[in-house]
Amino acid sequence: MSPDGEVDRPAPRGPSGPARGLLVVLGAAALAVVVLLGTQATGLIPDFRNPFSKEQTDRSQPPLLKSIQDLSRYVAAEGNFQVVVDLQNDRKNVPEFLLNERTLFVGAGSVEAYVDFGKIAEGAIAVSADGKSVEVKLPAPQLAQTNLDMEKSYVVAQQRGLINRLNDLVKGDPNRQQQVYKLAEDRITAAARDSGLTARAEENTRKMLEGLLRSLGYEKVTVTYTAP
Repeated sequence: MSPDGEVDRPAPRGPSGPARGLLVVLGAAALAVVVLLGTQATGLIPDFRNPFSKEQTDRSQPPLLKSIQDLSRYVAAEGNFQVVVDLQNDRKNVPEFLLNERTLFVGAGSVEAYVDFGKIAEGAIAVSADGKSVEVKLPAPQLAQTNLDMEKSYVVAQQRGLINRLNDLVKGDPNRQQQVYKLAEDRITAAARDSGLTARAEENTRKMLEGLLRSLGYEKVTVTYTAP
């Protein structure tokens, strides 16, 4: 009790030792975060990134030039095709759930029809004595190799037996789809042959040469094709 009669009250006690240490640690951590964010905002240190983020590395070799070939083709027509390939490889008397491989594939590709001007024979261009008419004999149009567009082609469905899956785990087969692609190309090539694409190329080439030669002063232009 104080001299004036009032009861002394104990002064409020601060945090105990462990609690005080915890507050100091938390305060230091908060200060560190503030400083870190501030320095990142000012660009003094680089941004921290996820240490487990995905990375992609391109280790491909540089392209190798194999050859250069001069072309004298006049591409007169092009056909765009789409085929559906349903290819299944299995074994007789073996259940499909054990050994089976079936792929449903939609293939999109194009085929060009061209006339090779480099194969025009000597004497294939004949001009009349009066210079008013000209006759041109060209080689028959040909179909170029089918170009399978992998960006527009896709696998719709695929079924594989248990043994097929186990075999993939053991050794795999990176060329497993080549048979499907080859079949799609063959189907497109056959469709191009039956589509009248070469006939369209003949007509387009004839019109092109008629317009070109008439612009040079010839009044009559005759374009014929040799047998393929």
